[in-house]
Amino acid sequence: MSEGPRRAEEFPDEGEALSQARLAWLHWLKHERRLAGNTLEAYQRDVDAFFTFLAQHRGEGLNLASLSELLASDLRAYLARRRQANTPLGDRSVARALAGIRSYFSFLDRRLGMANTSISSVRGPKIKPSPPRPVSSDAAFELIDLAENVDAAWIGARDTAVLTLLYGCGLRISEAIGLRGGELPLSSTLRIVGKGQKTRLVPTLPVARDAVAAYVRLCPYPILSEGPLFLGARGGPLRARLVQASMAKLRRQLGLPDSATPHALRHAFATHLLQSGGDLRAIQELLGHASLSTTQRYMEVDPSHMIAVFSNAHPRA
Repeated sequence: MSEGPRRAEEFPDEGEALSQARLAWLHWLKHERRLAGNTLEAYQRDVDAFFTFLAQHRGEGLNLASLSELLASDLRAYLARRRQANTPLGDRSVARALAGIRSYFSFLDRRLGMANTSISSVRGPKIKPSPPRPVSSDAAFELIDLAENVDAAWIGARDTAVLTLLYGCGLRISEAIGLRGGELPLSSTLRIVGKGQKTRLVPTLPVARDAVAAYVRLCPYPILSEGPLFLGARGGPLRARLVQASMAKLRRQLGLPDSATPHALRHAFATHLLQSGGDLRAIQELLGHASLSTTQRYMEVDPSHMIAVFSNAHPRA
């Protein structure tokens, strides 16, 4: 993955060429497109699953030449198989799988001159974005308060600090656990590197700074300036799945629905700002959304904000 893309004729055989092209594509996604880790892993799984299906479907080994000869019916057959599997793909997963496969073939076209118009002609399902599902402000406070009630005090303090950053600053899980020790002590603003390596400044509330300071005092491991701020039970970097597991335990104890995820705290941050009269453009900047249309989805959660703006601004209101 460290070497850049190479042309197919440089490879010793067709099987090796296919393998090297796959590695070059992943390198391009990671270092040039700068895809998020979860998206990168999903694209890799989807393309590998497609290759496995093709080998069985066509009854022969794959190489770069055979990929250039694939028909739209081959891709449709794969997507149909995934929809009929024991764990069938929904529309969103089908759309993501198609996006990953198209990305790979687009890469082959640009870097190796191997165009396949049949693959690009396949259309995926139309996806209507679902509105965000935030937790209420009371539920957010209860989740954060309950997080500290675990056997190991420092782990409770850590989880409290992470959840406070999600709700108090509107961070994604990856952004919160990606903070480095060099951020200490937290200042009144945090410089966050979000999706697509886009940087934004986020204000930090005193309660968030206090929660992080409490965790740092109790943490039994050294927090290095170049290392992760949040550590796991054995001193390694805190993983997103551990935050998700902690949140699942908390919501069960409070009787909250499965939609009460760590990301629901970020949704709550935006929704509660909107309900309090926050400006949509400012909320867009705080969340790090590339498009205002993404932020506008919070209007669907609470349309009363739009009605209030209209009532206050229209001369006939």
